[in-house]
Amino acid sequence: MVNCLYVTSSRQRELERNTFEPGKPGQEGLKTHPATTRIEGYDLARALAIFGMVVVNFKIVMTLGSDTPPAPEWLRVLTGLLEGRAAALFVVLAGIGMSLGARSALASGDAARRAAVRGTLWKRAVFLFVAGLLFTSVWPADILHFYGWYLGIGALFIFAPNRTLLATAAFLVLAFVGLLAIFDYEAGWHMDTLTYEGFWTPEGQVRHLLFNGFHPVVPWLAFLLTGIWLGRRDLGASAVRRRILFGAAAIALAAEAVSAALIALLSRGASGEAAGEIAALAGTAAMPPTPLYMLAAGGTAVAVIALAVGFSQRFSHVPGHRALVATGRLALTVYVAHVLLGMGVLEAFGRLEDQTLSFAVAASVAFYAAAVAFAVVWTKRFDRGPLEWVMRRLAG
Repeated sequence: MVNCLYVTSSRQRELERNTFEPGKPGQEGLKTHPATTRIEGYDLARALAIFGMVVVNFKIVMTLGSDTPPAPEWLRVLTGLLEGRAAALFVVLAGIGMSLGARSALASGDAARRAAVRGTLWKRAVFLFVAGLLFTSVWPADILHFYGWYLGIGALFIFAPNRTLLATAAFLVLAFVGLLAIFDYEAGWHMDTLTYEGFWTPEGQVRHLLFNGFHPVVPWLAFLLTGIWLGRRDLGASAVRRRILFGAAAIALAAEAVSAALIALLSRGASGEAAGEIAALAGTAAMPPTPLYMLAAGGTAVAVIALAVGFSQRFSHVPGHRALVATGRLALTVYVAHVLLGMGVLEAFGRLEDQTLSFAVAASVAFYAAAVAFAVVWTKRFDRGPLEWVMRRLAG
């Protein structure tokens, strides 16, 4: 959810100020419109991630444990494809935003400028961690407090060589396998209700944050590091973008194919419980985040970003494009609003639980349409969303 800004060669210093420095006196109001050029494809990708996130979260809350009639198979498959992918896309985009914002300091080699970049990232990390922990009292599946740790650790790698970024990402993916072999992944979980016992204890906090939460640092930090690496690539160049798109798509498809083959092979003659464990360990679902999931979700995220950048370059005139770009710029605001307002309204009308999947999807589409309309109106006057502005004021 960190804004992704396009760095032009003639305005790098100005952009870095807009990205990392707090507003100067008299310039801190919501009406400021920094003179920067954004890669709209990143905002478009973020808008798509928002939509996927809203659909998935509405689906989980509204249909968990429901005994309503089963949904059409096509709808069940389609919504299932979004699970774990939208959040991964957000984290990769966050890494891209960090990378682009730090590009000038990276090129300069100036220690003071690099320290300033890291300092601002650490302030934002603290803000997101604290805000996210507070938000968990309303939304236990919160990702903001995980984001705080991603940014905080990611700041240590923001100027690291490309090889270090990719090697560390691979290490995190493999390290999770080691943790999975040593510790009980389901510790603290009541999977039938997706509630977590002992979350506020020191042991529960560490376990949930690092290993078996919804988006644990190990291995999810790998998505952020991949984003930092991707932010150093020139996606505006069609040749570079095509190579990245085809490579990412190939990785995602290969992971899905290997997963399907392993499940089919290992499940032969397995009992119901054993088959479920095989599907969890060899599948590409987000929980647990196995290497096959990380490859499938990471490849999908990178491919979507490449497609979004290419689409925005060629078809920015298409109706609805500007509206989605505006929505992508308000990602943090929409994220909080989909719980407080979207789910809040449904709860007020008694329609938040025990609903059909079809109704859950319809409700998520309705909320998203309202969010898009709000974003269009808001961005006509203000450069940043309400909560984006609050974070900038408090954390730089």
